[in-house]
Amino acid sequence: MRRLVKGLPRLARAWDHRMSMLKTMVTQLIEKERIRTTLPKAKALRRVADRTIGLGKEGTRTAWDRACGIVRTDAERHKLFTSLALRYRDREGGYTRVVRTGHRERDAAPMALIELVDRPGE
Repeated sequence: MRRLVKGLPRLARAWDHRMSMLKTMVTQLIEKERIRTTLPKAKALRRVADRTIGLGKEGTRTAWDRACGIVRTDAERHKLFTSLALRYRDREGGYTRVVRTGHRERDAAPMALIELVDRPGE
């Protein structure tokens, strides 16, 4: 019998594909600070992104090594541990915001914007 395991939603993908997709999306979110995706992906990404920004705030060598397994590029890793860590140093959590934007025209999938809070120019 299959048991429900708490964790990230399945998103109709195998575990390795799902984790690869979320790691890529975290890297894109750090780079662009706002991305548009489907609502279930945005909700799953929010958990991974908040934990990754927490690693950037921690600032230790162990946190850097763990972030290397999530953030794909060196430029975004550097941004995570410098500018984002400074931006969120006084915030305890809730580094991302999910805003519903309606439905996709082709298949009526619910769409959302996920963005980092306290962005410059907000």
